[in-house]
Amino acid sequence: MDVAPLLTQMIEPEARALGFDLVRVKMFGGAGDLTLQVMAERPDTRQLTIDDCAALSRRISDLFDEKDPIVEAYRLEVSSPGIDRPLTRLADFADFAGHEARIHLTAPIENRKQLTGTLVGVSGDQITIDVKKHKEMTIGFDQVGDAKLLFTDKLLAATAPLSMAGVDEVEDEMALTGADQDIEEQD
Repeated sequence: MDVAPLLTQMIEPEARALGFDLVRVKMFGGAGDLTLQVMAERPDTRQLTIDDCAALSRRISDLFDEKDPIVEAYRLEVSSPGIDRPLTRLADFADFAGHEARIHLTAPIENRKQLTGTLVGVSGDQITIDVKKHKEMTIGFDQVGDAKLLFTDKLLAATAPLSMAGVDEVEDEMALTGADQDIEEQD
């Protein structure tokens, strides 16, 4: 039984209370290695800071300590969706039009189980993707099993980090320790 919908119902109000949008709730792994993955974002930046992740993690932990919805031992992983993020809401497909994505379908369409190409846009509940070496295809949102953006230079350029604080210190430390030289020698 997929418990993600029940957990999503429990977690979403906690994320909203902090001003976050819930992107995905997913359980994976098996006995002894079960992980509850929660991805959320700030609506204005589409990212979370480490402090944001910690705050949401505490809220979820407190709620789950009280309600105990997962019987087995599990690891809670709270994160921002990242650059090559999953596309879980219809609005995601519209927001990232012009970027490359991979869509796994719930059932084959034109003998294809997967569509890889550039997102064109959304009309109603229909998603259009320009499939590489094929043609533009329009599918229903309900036909999407799983989807994510593909890491490209264009996507990287369009995704600015929330903060670059600490980057100079890390670069300085690498220079002092010669870590950058070790990396170059390994290439």
